[in-house]
Amino acid sequence: MSFYSSVVRPLMFMLPAETAHDLAMSVLRRGWIKAREFQHPILEQEVFGVPFRNPIGLAAGFDKHALALPHWQRLGFGFTEIGTVTWHPQPGNPKPRLFRLPSQKALINRFGFNNEGARTISTRLAIARTPIPIGINLGKSKVTELADAAKDYQDSYRLLHKFGSYFVVNVSSPNTPGLRSLQEKGPLSEILHAMKEVDDPKPLFFKVAPDLEYDALDELVEVAREAKVTGIIATNTTLSREDIPTGTRHRDEAGGLSGAPLKDRSDMVLRHIAKACGKEMILIGVGGITTPQDVFDKIALGAHLTQIYSGWIYGGPHFVPDLLEGFVALLEKHGIKSLDELRGSAI
Repeated sequence: MSFYSSVVRPLMFMLPAETAHDLAMSVLRRGWIKAREFQHPILEQEVFGVPFRNPIGLAAGFDKHALALPHWQRLGFGFTEIGTVTWHPQPGNPKPRLFRLPSQKALINRFGFNNEGARTISTRLAIARTPIPIGINLGKSKVTELADAAKDYQDSYRLLHKFGSYFVVNVSSPNTPGLRSLQEKGPLSEILHAMKEVDDPKPLFFKVAPDLEYDALDELVEVAREAKVTGIIATNTTLSREDIPTGTRHRDEAGGLSGAPLKDRSDMVLRHIAKACGKEMILIGVGGITTPQDVFDKIALGAHLTQIYSGWIYGGPHFVPDLLEGFVALLEKHGIKSLDELRGSAI
């Protein structure tokens, strides 16, 4: 048992979840934590013209305000995604809004896109230096009417455009009223086309919910194809609690569930999207990664890159190198010589 799991995590878990998160961020932004090094040539690849040293990134939602950008590489990540960022600063939903389900290695959050706003975050990004790619996750401001969502996303994108290696349109969070309605074909198409109007467009993704039916996913693939976006991120958090045992503390809290219980559904969505879009688009697999086998599965189901959040909170600072080392061992065990060879092999 590691020092983190035997000492640090129990102490952190004595604090309210968001307090522990804020404490962790204050330590991380100062660069006081460094993971052991693990790198292997088989992990390196170029995706949408950008070099990645490994396929594991930090999902949006942890470094919401781009406070620790110089330090994520020190923890083993191949890339990081900040945000969600909205055009207007907003406090998010009332606290408490983050809950742990330790027996399930899961979290429930209803943050509601709390962030300092695109203008403030742009000034921070202007002076940030990081050797790994940065994704910027964009959401709709709560004060913006749904009918004006396209301009809201476009304004944030235009201001932050030069700072991101790629951008994500987040229309699938369950914690902003009405946001998921923007996943429908018409509104999503309008948002994507508005963002494509910005000069010198960057690689563009949108993030889907795991709760969508396959027919709805097929429509979204068609929207992505028509708008010529770079790819799709599968998936966001789920509203479902069907895989959480009745009686589990915090099970019935409102918000999006992430962590180990999300893996099977997230994998099903990823597989379906990969089959529907073939090799036309770049896919990022996120949801329920807690073991090296989970990373292997995501890429075998068609993902080019993967992301973690809840698993990292439970796994601690050495979690990423542990995943990478175990993943390389699996590749060697199966005689797989490259990520390209693995990708899509389980579809």
